Amino acid sequence: MTTSTHLLSRRRFLPLFCTQFLNAFNDNLYKTAMVLFVVYAVYNDENAEGTFSAVASGLFIFPFFILSALAGQLADMRDKAMIIRRVKLCEIGLMLIGAAGLYLAWKGIAVHTFAIPLLLLALFLTGVQSTFLGPIKYAILPQHLRREEVLAGTGLIEAGTYVAILMGTILAGWIPVEWAAGGIIVTSVIGYLTSRQVPSAPPVAKIEKLDWHILRASIELIRNTMHDKQIFYAILSISFFWTIGAVLFIQFPPLAKNTLMASKEVASLFLVIFSIGVALGSISVNALLKGKVSARYAPSSVIVMGMFVVAFYTVCRLWQADQPTELLNVSEFIAWPLAVAIMLCLLGIAVAGGMFVVPLYAFLTTRCSPDQASRTIAANNIVNSGAMVVGSLVAMAMNMIGVAVAEQLLLSAAMCLFSAWLGKRLHRAEIEHAH
Repeated sequence: MTTSTHLLSRRRFLPLFCTQFLNAFNDNLYKTAMVLFVVYAVYNDENAEGTFSAVASGLFIFPFFILSALAGQLADMRDKAMIIRRVKLCEIGLMLIGAAGLYLAWKGIAVHTFAIPLLLLALFLTGVQSTFLGPIKYAILPQHLRREEVLAGTGLIEAGTYVAILMGTILAGWIPVEWAAGGIIVTSVIGYLTSRQVPSAPPVAKIEKLDWHILRASIELIRNTMHDKQIFYAILSISFFWTIGAVLFIQFPPLAKNTLMASKEVASLFLVIFSIGVALGSISVNALLKGKVSARYAPSSVIVMGMFVVAFYTVCRLWQADQPTELLNVSEFIAWPLAVAIMLCLLGIAVAGGMFVVPLYAFLTTRCSPDQASRTIAANNIVNSGAMVVGSLVAMAMNMIGVAVAEQLLLSAAMCLFSAWLGKRLHRAEIEHAH
């Protein structure tokens, strides 16, 4: 029996895996249904669509920036399983808000004045929920798993997350928006029920007083975490990676509609390919490293990712030379020249990205002391979200000044070079620590 199969048969891992899977599925069913509906059914301008996509991305990420310090403290000072259950209970309420927004938008009732603000409010609350779950899903693993199981557990969580993203994205692109509204409510209820089976994970150190001053707590958290050179470079590397990812995800829906002349089902297909690729990369790097937590492949992985981004940009420009005149459905898109090249480039970006980022999360949970694991992840989330918000603002600014979405891909490619430098610095710190 492999380590992965072994873990999936144990209560110390399976309920957490299922809860995270359903959470990622529901988040992406809602987010993708909302963005695709607004981009394809409400707006009819590339820059407006890109701006909305950037605003939505920024609103989802912002809670990580302002609340991660509190989330990390809570996760280290309280029972992690109890926090998961309470957050999942709150998810039912916020999905009711999101479902109401989707229904009103579908019916055409006060779309701009009420429905879209309601949709964005629910998206922001979804970000709050994910902020409080974020430090737990990785920090709980060393508490429930043996040290040699942590990398496999991290890989399974990541692979499961991206398969869930895949499933949520497929459904959002293919089912009517009113069905999505009902689906997110049902999934939130099931997710709460699975969360009740997660084994207790009490604090492993002395319980300290919570610091409710968000700014002070955030600064203190980052300062206390970043003194370790390995953790410092791991956090910076992950942050820059997700900045690249945020910019790419902002670009996908308007790029599909306006550059490739593809339907919302094709836009959903793009996100599906990306999710499959990251899952494949997550599993592949675990096999290459043979269970050892290392940043050995980080620099080369992100360089390869940047090369695939440049290839994707090149194919998009060639596509524009023979652009369709009407939106293509999935079968028409696949039959179009260069469609296979587009999909292979996307797959390459995602596989290389998964190989880059997964070992870095395992780095964070194994290089810090167990009583600091949640706060280390929280510090990572603060830096990640700050970088991603900056990326969203840059994408929004480029849309507002009229930079074509296809041209924005080159920014993502350039950012991969800096990520490779950070990955190299991390691997050097790892070698120095070993010596």
